[in-house]
Amino acid sequence: MLITSAALIPLVGALLLTVVRGVASRVVAMLASLGSLGIAIAMAVLFNPGQGMQFTELHQWIPQIDAYYSLGVDGIGLSLVLLTAILTPLVLLYAFTENFREDQLGERAFLALALAVEGFSLYVFTATDVLLFYLFFEATLIPMFFLIGGFGGAQRRYAAIKFLLYSLTSGLVMLAAVIGVYINSQNSGHGTFLLSDLMNMNLGTNTERLLFVGFMIAFAVKAPMVPVHTWLPDAAENTTPGGAVMMVAIMDKIGTFGMFRFALGLFPNAAEWATPVVIVLAVISIIYGALAALAQGNLMRLVAYTSVSHFGFIVLGLFALTPTSVAGANLYMFNHGISTAALFLLVGYLMKRRGSAEIADFGGVQKVAPVLAGFLLIAGLSSLSLPGLAPFVSEFGVLAGTWTNYPWAAGISAIAMVLAALYIMRMYKRTMTGLPSDEVKEKVSELSMAERWIIVPLLALLLVLGVYPTPLTRVLNPDSEQAVTFVEKATNHEAVAPAAQPESTTISLGGAR
Repeated sequence: MLITSAALIPLVGALLLTVVRGVASRVVAMLASLGSLGIAIAMAVLFNPGQGMQFTELHQWIPQIDAYYSLGVDGIGLSLVLLTAILTPLVLLYAFTENFREDQLGERAFLALALAVEGFSLYVFTATDVLLFYLFFEATLIPMFFLIGGFGGAQRRYAAIKFLLYSLTSGLVMLAAVIGVYINSQNSGHGTFLLSDLMNMNLGTNTERLLFVGFMIAFAVKAPMVPVHTWLPDAAENTTPGGAVMMVAIMDKIGTFGMFRFALGLFPNAAEWATPVVIVLAVISIIYGALAALAQGNLMRLVAYTSVSHFGFIVLGLFALTPTSVAGANLYMFNHGISTAALFLLVGYLMKRRGSAEIADFGGVQKVAPVLAGFLLIAGLSSLSLPGLAPFVSEFGVLAGTWTNYPWAAGISAIAMVLAALYIMRMYKRTMTGLPSDEVKEKVSELSMAERWIIVPLLALLLVLGVYPTPLTRVLNPDSEQAVTFVEKATNHEAVAPAAQPESTTISLGGAR
């Protein structure tokens, strides 16, 4: 019941916030998020790498269609559970320091919605029944819609509706694919939504390809990939920094997680067929996202476009389908979440002080707020994957692994590393260096001690995992290698036991196992 407890605690906390007011609402929200974090840490301590799904729960849910309340985590799911549980309390603490306007829904609503996103996301990362996964996949849209539309900038309602239309439309396509999976499982003798059973399902070539496309459309929108990415910059610009963290650092991981768990796991032959197109789209996302970030004058949109580029790296690693690239992509999901959360929250502190997110409104901040400037520099350097900071290991793994099968894709994508240095250092130079204007001197102040303690855990993780990624890689590598072995056997038409481990393994990233 560990997984159920971890997911239900924040959802129950969100419900309690509808009746609890004042300081008590902060206490309830923090206790709920910390309770979930405690369970996630316990799961990480008890987890046995390389042993498949663990902490499993299986209860019949809808007998008429053989749907189950089925949960479990492998190394990849566990890393995203930890990411979600780590970031949510920090987002809540950030909300305690934010001044909500009268035209916004208010602090208590924000806390409840953030907890709802956490609880639904934890269910998505642990669901091993396709129907259950789909329901929570769609459920995340509800609190996220209100986090965008109820807070943030002048265009927040437009951004929220655009987000919802993109997500709902692609989700309906995925629903058709989910139904198609169930119908085809009936044709195989036993209708089921269980992932473990569906991985042994025999599908015709055209059927498998159609179902794969149905799932991939929804995952590409959520990820987000070019050309279905345009909702993200608008949503990021028009929500609060805390809301942007819940959206980009946590919820958008559902897209790449879904590609790994379902697109590759259920449709390996179709994935091989579609790989050339997906690789091209991933490379386009990498380069386009970096170039778009370079052209931005708004800090929130800049960070959003960096994420378009980074998600392209994750997709590239997944579909290059080597042990190193897949392990690098899965590690990238965690590292990107930490790095992007730090950037969004620091940008939020700048916006709160200056009253603007426009780069042109800053300059010389390091002279009036050196600690804030130093923290932003570390977060920015992590975003450009500087060696010694966590994202470098994952980005290097993606490129090194991709080079084996697609050297042209790795070579073109490496250009983004140069572009990243340009857009991060350009942003830092224009906002932090030079002489401060009168407005900056008057309005921008140093981080308070409470604000520093919100950012310090994120920077500490970036530094520690940059030099010692083994705690994560030893969890991620076995399942990444198993996924590659599964797809290779399936595409070679060999008998596959999905839960089996490879007879011999190699070191993918980090230390030996």
